[in-house]
Amino acid sequence: MSLTSPALAGKLAGLQSSAIRDLLKLTARPEIISLAGGLPDAALMPGERIAAAAEAALRDPAVLQYTESPGWPALRAVIAERESAKIGRSVPVGEVFITHGSQQALSLLAEVLLDPGALVVVEDPAYVGALQVFRAAGARIVAVPLDADGLRVDVLEELLVAGERPAVVHTVANFHNPGGVTLAPERRRRLAELAEAHGFWVIEDDPYGELWFDEPAPAPVASYSPQVIRLSSVSKILAPALRVGWLIAPEKVCRAVELLKQGADLCGSALTHQITTDLLADTDWLTTHVDTIRAAYGTRARALVTALRTTFADRVHCTDPTGGMFIWADFTDGTNASTLLPAALEAGVAYVPGAAFAVTDAYQASMRLCFTTSDEPTLTEAINRLAKAATTSVG
Repeated sequence: MSLTSPALAGKLAGLQSSAIRDLLKLTARPEIISLAGGLPDAALMPGERIAAAAEAALRDPAVLQYTESPGWPALRAVIAERESAKIGRSVPVGEVFITHGSQQALSLLAEVLLDPGALVVVEDPAYVGALQVFRAAGARIVAVPLDADGLRVDVLEELLVAGERPAVVHTVANFHNPGGVTLAPERRRRLAELAEAHGFWVIEDDPYGELWFDEPAPAPVASYSPQVIRLSSVSKILAPALRVGWLIAPEKVCRAVELLKQGADLCGSALTHQITTDLLADTDWLTTHVDTIRAAYGTRARALVTALRTTFADRVHCTDPTGGMFIWADFTDGTNASTLLPAALEAGVAYVPGAAFAVTDAYQASMRLCFTTSDEPTLTEAINRLAKAATTSVG
């Protein structure tokens, strides 16, 4: 007797595993210096302070119970206060929704804001996690390029004039992943104006905003319009394992997200929410802690840029990072970064080829380099290995 196998949902047909996550499996070998993963440095995570906060939290039995779907009330209050200072207006607690990392926030928003076939405008190169979410939602994706000042808002405006009507525009405005650039203040204002004039939502994805090196990032896009939904998390400044992210949005959006989250996981962890509350509310400690991260990452970023420019000279052009975790680099001599990768791995260094972030442009000569998890001598050695691989490959 033949058996008919049950089918999976049709929307899975166009989905692919993240090329970056797949690459991380290859770079786990200890002999490889990985510039591939977008990981914060575990050595800079405040393990002892988290342990103390956990011990204090466990004195309250309520942290072992279910909590409200929008999140632990004390954490929402702390986030509201912090976001109010950033946005420049009072953010009520009702506009704060805690999620299981900011990626869950993005996923829930896609379900709330997008019908199948709806238009989403993304940056090119794009954040891979956003592409996965919008493709899963069945959205039609149109890419707008980046330049040194971030999203080309003028190109977006041309699309609008031509009749395109996005439901959502997604931007990583601060220290872009993977592009390494920051959206200029005048473009932030214009993006918000366009959102209000044409009736679309802007999702301002901001996981890196506090990781500035010399001066803070510009005022958020959300400071110019209530049609901008902000996402962030503590993964980059505290620890990814806390799995605490949030969105700041009008209450009608938060209520819609709440309905979906109840169906997905009911609620977050009251325990990790209270731990996070403790750390974020300890402002003097937090300021010192984040300053330490900024100093370390800034030094490493400069070391990686120096090594690239010293070793490759005019064969490679790269961004000058002012914050965040990434450098975007382009070979100017015709080297194909995807083709080079096997030789680079053989030489003991890993990166992510630019093609992994492509929406329209193939970015065959490009690569994303992460500088957060290696010290300066190791970063210099990584670039020496990359140069060896490039020479071998050409030879």
